[in-house]
Amino acid sequence: MSLEALNERVKTDLAYLNFGGPDWVRPIQHPAGHVYDVVIVGGGQSGLGIAFGLLRERISNILIIDENKEGLEGPWETYARMVTLRTPKHLTSIDLGVPSLTFRSFWEAQTGIEGWEKIDKIPKGDWMNYLRWYRQVLQLPVLNEVTLNDIEPDETGIHKLHIGGTGAPSDKLLARKVILATGIQGGGEWHVPSFISDKLPKTLYAHTSKDIDFKKLKGKKIAILGGGASAYDNANFALSEGVGEAHVFVRRKEMPRINPIRQMEISGLIERFPVLSDSEKYTAISHFFKHNQPPTNDTFNRATSWPGFNLHLGAPWLDVEATIDGAVVTTPQGKFTFDFLVISTGLLTDPGLRPELKRVEKHIARWGDRYQAPEDIANPLLDAHPYLSPGFSFLSRGKEGEKLLYGLFAFNYSALISCGLAASALSGMRYGIPRIVSSVADELFLDHKNESLQEFLTYDVEEFIGEWPPKKDSEDVASPSNTQTIS
Repeated sequence: MSLEALNERVKTDLAYLNFGGPDWVRPIQHPAGHVYDVVIVGGGQSGLGIAFGLLRERISNILIIDENKEGLEGPWETYARMVTLRTPKHLTSIDLGVPSLTFRSFWEAQTGIEGWEKIDKIPKGDWMNYLRWYRQVLQLPVLNEVTLNDIEPDETGIHKLHIGGTGAPSDKLLARKVILATGIQGGGEWHVPSFISDKLPKTLYAHTSKDIDFKKLKGKKIAILGGGASAYDNANFALSEGVGEAHVFVRRKEMPRINPIRQMEISGLIERFPVLSDSEKYTAISHFFKHNQPPTNDTFNRATSWPGFNLHLGAPWLDVEATIDGAVVTTPQGKFTFDFLVISTGLLTDPGLRPELKRVEKHIARWGDRYQAPEDIANPLLDAHPYLSPGFSFLSRGKEGEKLLYGLFAFNYSALISCGLAASALSGMRYGIPRIVSSVADELFLDHKNESLQEFLTYDVEEFIGEWPPKKDSEDVASPSNTQTIS
């Protein structure tokens, strides 16, 4: 099978599912211009999957905006420096149960069944190619190079999105529902410890989420702070680009060996997470945070195979200093001097860190507002997460913010405690996307439920046209006088 043949198969499959029927959502008018039923912020895998889900629900007055150039959405061509995805290849995600839209179908259309059997994990670049194909074959409405600067809600249920960028058709968009499908950093910001950012010039360090020109560091000595999977991805990538030495520093005395995501994928904990109590949710994610996701075995082996790789366990950074020779890092094992530091310390989640939410973040309920965790597991990092509904909508701290937050949804890493991995891992999207789609569709329906119910109650279009007794047409009815008997 070729990709062209697969494209036709997708069209056939969707036709069998009656995809593309007429919208049921009532359009609304606004003096400031067109009102979208849904604007999705983020054109990566989450945004594309949600758009497809909405179209399946016959909600087509939608738009996706993404700040990146077309084909560069998400992390896959920028700061994701792994060779393959960490997710097992057989797990499905944004296909939403349509076999021809799976990555496997995309891969086998190009390599055959044998090609699928040969790969262990999905190559990162091929996953990005799959997302490009998915967007094209479904003809999803995406505007690239459009940045969301500010969300201005009003009490009528309309959100004015202040936008910029070279792809922006105007300075604002109007939407009834806004979904922040903004990925890892979309719920807060990447974190660089202040003892680093306050003491070093930016010429000496960068977070792993930034664009780092490792070729300029050819032959140089770098340090990577962090023990998660990303640290080893960056070490391997740096060494493959010609860096002389890459030293990974981990505060733990032993490497993390357990990946709790694997257990969650088979236990029902991902798909059923929203039905847990607040206490159970907090306990589960607190435990999850204790297990820093380890590197995959192939990633670790790949990194350690380089002669320039070094691993320092039980070696937290106690201090850094800028010198004429570079950055000096102090650890319990002593001082080390490096030409450049790569910071792989994850992110902070808090709606207050998001510029687009500056008008409403004070109203957004956090977990610290709704749940008092036991002292032994209480964590201010968890408490700062937004307290979301099971359908990923923001909830208000009080009555004052209810109308302002109505119609705003977070399908990004900030949903971790409220909704589990459904928006935070590829393996959870097959469960999370239908849930947020249903939640958005429910709101759109409830917005005009009175009109819909009244139309139902007054509906009087006659469908049945039969009569009894039936009318008889003398020319068509045989009578005994003209009936012939054949013997």
